[in-house]
Order: sequence, then structure tokens, then C-alpha cells
Amino acid sequence: MNVLKMRMKPYIQPFERVLALRELHALAGAEPIAIESGSETPTDFEICSPYSHDVFVRRLAYWEIVEHAGEMAVTEQSLREATVNLVRNGIALDTLRQQLPFVDDAPLPNRRCLRYGTHGLHEYRGKFFPQLVRSLINISGTHHGGVVADPMSGSGTTVVEAILAGCRGQGLDMNPLSVFMGNAKAKLLSADAECLRQDYEQIRSRLLGVEGRKKTRLAYFESLPDIDQEYLSAWFSAEVLAGLDDISCAIQELNDERSRDFMWVALSNILRRVSWQKDDDLRVRKEIRLDIEIDPKKEFLEEIGRSIRTVLAFLFQNGPVESPQFDITEGDARLCGKVWGANSVDVVITSPPYATALPYLDTDRLSLCYLGLLPRPEHRTRDQQMIGNREVSEGLRRQYWDRFLTDGTALPERAQELIRRIEALNSGSNVGFRRRNLPALLAKYFFDMRDVIRGIFDALKPGSYAFVVVGNNHTIAGGHRVEIQTASLLKDIAESLGFEVAESLSMDMLVSRDIFKKNAMASEEILAFRKPAQM
Repeated sequence: MNVLKMRMKPYIQPFERVLALRELHALAGAEPIAIESGSETPTDFEICSPYSHDVFVRRLAYWEIVEHAGEMAVTEQSLREATVNLVRNGIALDTLRQQLPFVDDAPLPNRRCLRYGTHGLHEYRGKFFPQLVRSLINISGTHHGGVVADPMSGSGTTVVEAILAGCRGQGLDMNPLSVFMGNAKAKLLSADAECLRQDYEQIRSRLLGVEGRKKTRLAYFESLPDIDQEYLSAWFSAEVLAGLDDISCAIQELNDERSRDFMWVALSNILRRVSWQKDDDLRVRKEIRLDIEIDPKKEFLEEIGRSIRTVLAFLFQNGPVESPQFDITEGDARLCGKVWGANSVDVVITSPPYATALPYLDTDRLSLCYLGLLPRPEHRTRDQQMIGNREVSEGLRRQYWDRFLTDGTALPERAQELIRRIEALNSGSNVGFRRRNLPALLAKYFFDMRDVIRGIFDALKPGSYAFVVVGNNHTIAGGHRVEIQTASLLKDIAESLGFEVAESLSMDMLVSRDIFKKNAMASEEILAFRKPAQM
């Protein structure tokens, strides 16, 4: 047996301390013992394990030091996070290459770092915490080569962390931008750093060398469908469209697919900033700004300058991942059991949308059109198919409500009671269309989530876990505040479908730093569902 000493990251939040101890217990096969320090929240622990210290150095998420026989090693996770400290002030790329990989003392982070590697690419509502995903992979007991799946993969955090853990990552999402973004992030993990750097220098030199625009045609823009050109022309000035076209044509000339996709993701992330989209609004609302100069090339070069340093720092430290195994496809989470196949997945880690909390494709309209991912006429239909969508016609509202009246008993009793209570409170008062629609939309949400959870159950191997991170919210109905305890209701659904439901873990929410902060949930929970080992 090996006696190992571990040091937990000192700045993590209470729920992360719980996860830290659980992941260490799962990997070591023994209970961690706190080393006496006089602190109510000790960070140093001792463990007796048959496994060598290398296992813990490679795999732990919330720990920074592993000590064995007087030798101390920094965990790979902490080293990955430490690379972000080097790039915050726009370090020269040659200097960055000289300083990595870390040889002696690494500048260990003194605060949470979520944007290391490819995780920092592109803003995205409701981004997962990558360390959370890594710790849950460990807690689940999933081994090297196991299958880690996310049926609502969003920006690709679960798949990226699965690859870094030596597993196969599988993702589904109905948003084409999410699928594109997730694949781009996953592919970059195996990129050749020097090739990526050369492509960055090439596109930077080309865009800086353009002195005034001489072309009369917008070659890239004119390749888009006419209806998308018309839509985009209403959201960008002619000068901005010309600048975006120069960028797009330069991207198309790059030979390496990873580099091209990296640049497209960076371009997508600036589209909102250089458009007439109201800057801090989730919805696409126009605010024509004629009093300021919008320079898309400047914005793009600043975006790729930040992003290339973060990605290169990761590649210099970590090295490229050899032959990463992953698959992120456009698909419906409700069908994940059929897509992935029965008894094929080792662990599911996902964060479903909240009930009617966010406008989904609305947020990404400009990128979907400009990158040619989804024609404008198809947005409304796709939006209505997405789980948690709050946009609904009167005809669909009636259809959803009729289904609830007919099949509502398929939902847990508490979900039925919530929906009926909101309907009764709203029917007795003069409410707007959103509140009138809410009971029908809630019914659809819980029907949809029942299908998702059933698909997860089918896909999981017996004895395997699904971890679901979800937030609660509330509504005002008939002048009364009504809590929508989504987490508790999803537990009811999971139990009704045959899952063994473990105790959930409440998360302390971070203050969001991005454009979605006004719509952040006050609380989230980590739900744990286990498929019985004997079926």
C-alpha cells in the first residue's frame, strides 16, 4: 500500500470540497483522512491506496499537490489551469513557448480558473464548470477508454473533459452552433501547436496588411442564401459586412481544418459585438449605433490574439492528445438511447435547460446565419423543437395543453399539481401571453425531460451513473410567487423510470462574467441517478 499526502485547492467552494473528497475516495478506494491543522476546512489529507501517485497526479480535478515518499508533484489539472496565468497580459508567443512546459515551480492558481485550454473559446449561456465534469468522471468510476456522454452537449465541456481523461466523448445537441463549437474545441486538443501558430500569423498578417478595401463584391457573404443575406444586412452596416468578408475569405484560405474551425469560432464570438444587436440582451433586439466606429477586423484580431495564447499555452504544456475519440452530432436528446444504443455508455454528465428560462436560438441567430449553419427560415421550427423553449404559437399551446389533459398522469404527481396550480392562478387573472402559455410549456418541458431521462436510462450500462446539473426557478401566477423546483421534479421522473436516486448536492453559484449573467439561476443542484446493476 502507498501512503500519499494530498493538498486540496484552498480556494474552492463548499460543494467542490465535497466533490474533491468523493473523487479522491473513488480513485483511491479508501477514505481520505484529514491531516490535523486546526482549521475547520482542512486542505491536507492522507490516503492509503494500492495505486501509485501517478494515477492521482493525472486524474484529480480539485487537488493541486500529491506527495509520496517525500516527493511532491503538481497535478496535471493544476498545471493546465496555471497556463492561463501566463497569457493574461498578452505574452509574446516566443516567450510563451520558452516558458512551457513548466519545469520547476509552476505559478499555481490562487482562484478558480474555468477557461483553460479550449474551454475559454466563445461565450455560451450556462457553461459547465470543467473541473466539475472531471470530478464526476472520477466519482463514477469510469476508466480509461470508457464512454462519457452528454445528450445536451452545449459548448462541448463534457466531451472535452472526457477526451482529457482518456475516455471517448459523445455529445448531442439540436443547436448547430453548439455542435460546431463543441467539435472545434475537441479537435483543437490534438492540434499541432506550430501549425496553429503559423496559421494565426498568416491570417493576422493578411488582415493587418489590407489598406482600404478595393473589392466590390462580398465573395463570402454572397455565397450565403439570399434570405440570409437580407436578414444579415438588417443587422450589420455595409462597412462591417465588408470587413467581415475580408476575415471570412482569409479563413477559407487556411489549409488546416482545426485552424479554420478555430477562426470561425472566434469570428462567431465577435458577431454580436460588431452588429446592431443590443449588446447585453439575450434576445436579438436592434440598437443602431451610428455614433461609434465598429471595426470588425480589430475586434477579430483581438479575439484570436487572446484565444490563440490560451490554446497554445495548453498545447505547449499538455502536448497534443493522440487520436482523441469523440463524436458530437446534431441530434435530439429525447432520442439519445436510440442514437447511442442500449447499455453502451459508462456515465452521462449533462446540464439540461431550465424550464422556459432562456431564449435559445434567438441568442445565436447571427452566428447561425453568417456561418451558414442554419438558414433563417428554419430557425423558428428548430426553436420550437428544443427542450425548454418558451416561444409558442396559440395552436401549439393548445396542443401541449391537450396532451397534458390526456396524458398528464404519466408525469409524477407533484409535477401535475404544479402545472394545474399555475393554470388555476393564471386563469383567474388578466395575465400576459407568456404567463398564459406557461402551464402548457411546463407540461411540454417535463414530458420532454421524461423522454430524455428514459433515453439516458436505456443508453447507460447497468450499475452506471447519470449526473444532471439543473437549476430551479420561479414564476408569478395570479399575483403569487410559485417556485418551480425543477431538480426535485426531475428526481421524481427518474425514480418513476427505474433509476436509483441518490442524494443531490446543492451548488453555490458563481457570479457570471458574460452577457448571460442577468439570466443566471440563483441555485443549481447536482442530481445523481444510478441504473440498477441487476435488471
